Amino acid sequence: MMQNFNRSRHCILSRLASLTKSHVRFQRLIHTVVEGTLPAEPYADVNSGSMVPQKIKVDMSKWKKVQAKLYGITPYQIPDSPWTVLKCLRFEGFEAYLVGGCVRDLILNRVPKDYDVITTANLSQIEKKFRNCIIVGRKFPICRVSMKGSVVEVSSFDTVAKDTEEKAIPYEMPSGCNKKDFILWRNSINRDFTINSLFFDPFKNVIYDYANGMEDLRALNLQTIIPARLSFQEDCARILRGLRIAGRLGLSISPDTETAVHQLSTSIASLDKFRLMLEFNYMLAYGASEPTISLLQRFNLLGLFFPFHAAYLHQHCTENSPMHSMILMKLLFNLDNLVSCDQPCSCSLWLGVFAVHQALVIKPQDLSVILLFASVLHHGGWDKGLNFVREHSNLQVNFAPEISRFSESKSDDELVEGVTRFACLVQECVRSFFDRDKLYEFMSRYPATPQSNMVFVSKKAGMEVANLFDALVKGNEFHQHKHGRKRNGLIIDYRKLGKGDVQETRFALGKIILETLSCGHADGRTNMEDEEAVIPVEGELGQTLPDLSKHRTVANEKRKRVISFVDDWISKQGSSKKLKLVDESLEQEVVLKKLKNHVIVEEGYRDEAGKRVKKVKDRRKVEKMKMERKRDTHIVLQDMVSERIERRSRKSKQASSVEETGRMYRLSSLFR
Repeated sequence: MMQNFNRSRHCILSRLASLTKSHVRFQRLIHTVVEGTLPAEPYADVNSGSMVPQKIKVDMSKWKKVQAKLYGITPYQIPDSPWTVLKCLRFEGFEAYLVGGCVRDLILNRVPKDYDVITTANLSQIEKKFRNCIIVGRKFPICRVSMKGSVVEVSSFDTVAKDTEEKAIPYEMPSGCNKKDFILWRNSINRDFTINSLFFDPFKNVIYDYANGMEDLRALNLQTIIPARLSFQEDCARILRGLRIAGRLGLSISPDTETAVHQLSTSIASLDKFRLMLEFNYMLAYGASEPTISLLQRFNLLGLFFPFHAAYLHQHCTENSPMHSMILMKLLFNLDNLVSCDQPCSCSLWLGVFAVHQALVIKPQDLSVILLFASVLHHGGWDKGLNFVREHSNLQVNFAPEISRFSESKSDDELVEGVTRFACLVQECVRSFFDRDKLYEFMSRYPATPQSNMVFVSKKAGMEVANLFDALVKGNEFHQHKHGRKRNGLIIDYRKLGKGDVQETRFALGKIILETLSCGHADGRTNMEDEEAVIPVEGELGQTLPDLSKHRTVANEKRKRVISFVDDWISKQGSSKKLKLVDESLEQEVVLKKLKNHVIVEEGYRDEAGKRVKKVKDRRKVEKMKMERKRDTHIVLQDMVSERIERRSRKSKQASSVEETGRMYRLSSLFR
């Protein structure tokens, strides 16, 4: 009996799901009809009374092909790994294009987060062509190709064409339209936003626009291809993706998109934890955490995932104290200065930032304690941290009530004990990211705030974040366990940071806190010639603008950055490059002193000094003439050698011709 009930229940739910999909598909069809893309009667009655889909005509009036060079885009900007994938597919006779966000970022003169390739080859053909290739995804499978140390996602036009929803709408290729444009158009109308529906052919250097994406890019407007409500019903993760794009690029959001976000925001809770973690890592680990968190708070979405921080921002954000002046936003701003699209961090870093801020709100700290906490993380030892704190005892910050003024009365032991207690509290805050009971305990500070039971951080990820502060919890045993950085502290290894290396993440977190406390500055300067650079340099770092209403221009971000400090304690250590420059300047001073000793300044010896200078000049002229003679002699010798070679070649040719004529005469004599 129970089994029959479960079967009936499963059947009803599956029917409801299919009806919902059919409704969304029908609404999409109505929208395309209203927009003029499709005819008003896509279905026709037959004698049986069923509805049979007719061929639907396509409007080509809005299709555009733009020369990429007009936007300063050349194939040389494409990295080696996606360029190799494109060339291999084209060599096999398939069409291959760059698609999506990478084309959008190239037009805006930004460094793309990744490069997506789409091709006419099917997934099995792609898998056969590349060795290190795996197929992932169920609904929309793609190939992940490992190439030259990076991963390129390759999708197929065939995947979209075989989709069940796509089969329900048979499109008719209009006259004058070639098959290639028709295939590109069909793929573009199934994408999320107009600015993500662009295709770039690097072999012809042409950008294809079938959904008015170029106009929206020019207006810096975020617009869905179909009505936003329908688009977000198809995939609610597009809400988070849209806010991420708007925050990173400083785009304005269209009114219908804003309305749909407010109406369907709760549907995001239906996503699985892995998908949510992936989307939030894209939001916060690639250099746009501050504007993205602002947008999440604006649309009341931050409370679903970080309820404690959302309640904090809601309570403290006033006209006299705007959001961007709060310590949380300052921490995120300095996080954005440290990472970028091509130099991301792992989730451990931004989760650590949230945990430190939450601990400061729960139990405000003295400036000396938080300064020691950050300096020990950054410098890698208690002795260095204590010296750093004493040398910055005159530091003043204005982050009340989280941080109070500097207390000079505390001894070293008291400071170490305070840091240990604070580190334990930070670990408790990390636990609230994956433990609902701990989250409810901390949320008791905000009883008027609606409680959210959303916990999307895995326990494994949370324990990795808590591990960052284990050395601080051990107090004076820090130096015995050798948790400090082993290599040069002026350079961040972004490969290790992206993989979540404990030492690198701890170093970066301390850097962010120190920058927030105005102990340093992130000016984006880079030592271009440092021999210990871990990541090659490409381009130049642009400034990050926190204003969402303006377009945030970032030109060719750097792949290698150097942590800079304004304090004398760090500047005394210096780098090998600086020492080299100092040595060169000292050598120049010594040479100048020697020259001054040779020149007699007194009036009685000016003539003699002039004679010496003249002798030096004459000597230089003689040496110059000798060099010219040698060069001329070398040229003459080359001419002589070339002439002799030509003579010998002529003689050899003449000798060979004589031999041939002799053979001819001998052969002719046989037939006389």
